[in-house]
Amino acid sequence: MKNVFLSVTCAALALSLVACGGNAKKGENKSEEKTAKTESKVPEYRVLDNPQVDLSKFAKDADGYITIFDGTFNGWRGYGKDAVPGKWTIEDGCIKFNGTGGGEAQNSDGGDLIFAHKFKNFELQIEWKVSKGGNSGIFYLAQEVEAKDKDGNWRMEPIYISCPESQVLDNENHPDAKLGKDGNRKSSSLYDMIPAKPQNAKPFGEWNKTTIMVYKGTVVHYQNDENVLEYHLWTQQWTDMLQASKFSEEKWPLAFELLNNCGGENHEGYIGLQDHGDDVWFRNIKVKILD
Repeated sequence: MKNVFLSVTCAALALSLVACGGNAKKGENKSEEKTAKTESKVPEYRVLDNPQVDLSKFAKDADGYITIFDGTFNGWRGYGKDAVPGKWTIEDGCIKFNGTGGGEAQNSDGGDLIFAHKFKNFELQIEWKVSKGGNSGIFYLAQEVEAKDKDGNWRMEPIYISCPESQVLDNENHPDAKLGKDGNRKSSSLYDMIPAKPQNAKPFGEWNKTTIMVYKGTVVHYQNDENVLEYHLWTQQWTDMLQASKFSEEKWPLAFELLNNCGGENHEGYIGLQDHGDDVWFRNIKVKILD
């Protein structure tokens, strides 16, 4: 847990800006389709291949960090949507979700937010704060996934069944902090799998800093500049953690299959911000590409 991996060399990028992805209709998307596995009851599903933004006109500093939030929604859109849902706004230079108070994605103007570029080996830095009792999350290596329902219709699956989540939470006032096991639903934990230790989150209304490093399967979470957890994707350790979680093969076969191979064949995916129905703010969002 004490290993530090942030000194990995940043790769140079050849960049040119294109329009924000998601303008193509679903029917026009190329998709990676899977056939149902009878033995594990995995439904037929497909991973959508929507257009991505290039990064050339996003500012990059001398240390190689690319600012992916420039004070506008340039490069951002809703998960499974063409545009930014109305509940997401810009406030005082921050991305804000305006909570409905009704729980996760309860409003048609809500839903999760993604930056429309897939990252593979990277370091993400982001600052966040929540309202009293607030709950949200930071997703990485996310895919846009549709599955067939019992009537044969394609439906969007929730983002969190395809990717890891770093929890965003008011630990003192939200009941999720007491659920799960050993605090693995508290702030900056790998949600429902690994607790963030030490738990050094600041109270609601104060800014916290999360850093997430993903490099060839090794993942490290930092909270307020302290290393709070480490794990390794695409290993037996990862599979065993999934089997012990709410995403196990028995409890949620599709989630287990997607998460067990999160990032897909290319081991890459979107960065996302969660609508969990509560007010939450994000700022200073930047990514460094690692090679």
